[in-house]
Amino acid sequence: MSVYERLCALGITLPETAPPAAAFVPFVCSGNLIFVSGHIARRNGKPWTGKLGAEMGTAQGKEAARSIAIDLMATLHAATGDLNKIARIVKLLVLVNSTPQFTEQHLVANGASELLMEVFGGRGLHARSAIGIAQIPLGSCVEIEIIAELL
Repeated sequence: MSVYERLCALGITLPETAPPAAAFVPFVCSGNLIFVSGHIARRNGKPWTGKLGAEMGTAQGKEAARSIAIDLMATLHAATGDLNKIARIVKLLVLVNSTPQFTEQHLVANGASELLMEVFGGRGLHARSAIGIAQIPLGSCVEIEIIAELL
């Protein structure tokens, strides 16, 4: 089953990619690797704000991370023209806007990791870091960047 067939089966339509809001590009290709800039969580087109461990719980954070994975796939599609050209999802860096007491950053990150594995199958297995930080641009609850390898 192709990546697009899996997305369709999951009821996922990739959104249009938005231009960066600052002085950077959405992705850089180097050799057979694609480095995608961090994407923040958005809901209804606006930053999905909140701090995990205060205004938000783990389940909401996981949902936000899943939504970012969809946006990241849209950017990968823009970079490649065809997600089936992705040989492997190599690495995710997941930044979680959280209180010092919140310790479930890894569970929040699973929202993105699980979806990528579901969509890409074995090619979606990846290395990952999940880190709690004091703040993310625009007050977003989660930010994720991705590295992928091309066939």
